[in-house]
Amino acid sequence: MTGFDESERRMWSGRAGAYADSFAALCAYTVPQLLDAAGVREGTRVLDVGTGPGTAAAAACARGAKVTAVDAEPGMAELARQAAPAAEVKVAVLPELPFADGEFDAVVSNFVINHVGRPRDALAELRRVVRPGGSVAVTVWAVPPASGQALLGRAQQAAGAVRPPELPPLDPGHDFSRDPQGLVGLMESAGLHGAGCETVRWDHLATAEQWWGGAAAGVGCVGQIVLNQSEQVRSEIKRQFELLCPEFARPDGRLALPHAALLARVRR
Repeated sequence: MTGFDESERRMWSGRAGAYADSFAALCAYTVPQLLDAAGVREGTRVLDVGTGPGTAAAAACARGAKVTAVDAEPGMAELARQAAPAAEVKVAVLPELPFADGEFDAVVSNFVINHVGRPRDALAELRRVVRPGGSVAVTVWAVPPASGQALLGRAQQAAGAVRPPELPPLDPGHDFSRDPQGLVGLMESAGLHGAGCETVRWDHLATAEQWWGGAAAGVGCVGQIVLNQSEQVRSEIKRQFELLCPEFARPDGRLALPHAALLARVRR
């Protein structure tokens, strides 16, 4: 396990509920396209890797698929069991999954590859557990981020927040360009040849309170940066956030936050 992986385990420990109440709705947007890309339908043996609160697993069950789901965080796995009672849910950590070679017809992973310390090895493991002729589909956040995705980071920068040392960046030797060419190249290096990739764009709707709530609860890297500041800096981040929110305000009072993600799919 890399230092990045250790940081991720600490970051998400005990925060399943806070994630489900905040950023989970954002990540749910790509689930239908992800399942379509992997060809998930009735009878498909599908593995959902990094299931979180079980959004993709539940959607795959609704299609009549035979679903197995895993997550590294036990709290997430418990939420997934509640959301998708027909699925088999286990606690497991990439890049080592407790399944046989070629056990699944399709493997999906929604915003997970950006949370592992060895992305190439993680993708190689997804390739291992899908049968020849089966499909792998993944999403990651695009870089540079869309304006809605950058909102909290802008507030932190304006407030002078400093990234704490216990949140190490991904080792440059394992990193990749977060654009279609970069993700396809990463998949090629993992033995997933012939991948296609598209950019998915949408406006996520949330109240300012909902969007700030995830960060204030320490969800994700952006939330951990907030929690690791002094009380004075945290207050200034909140003030800067409130100053920036009108850029995204709708007439109904909610924020329309532009986001962009990469969706890649490949047939083994």
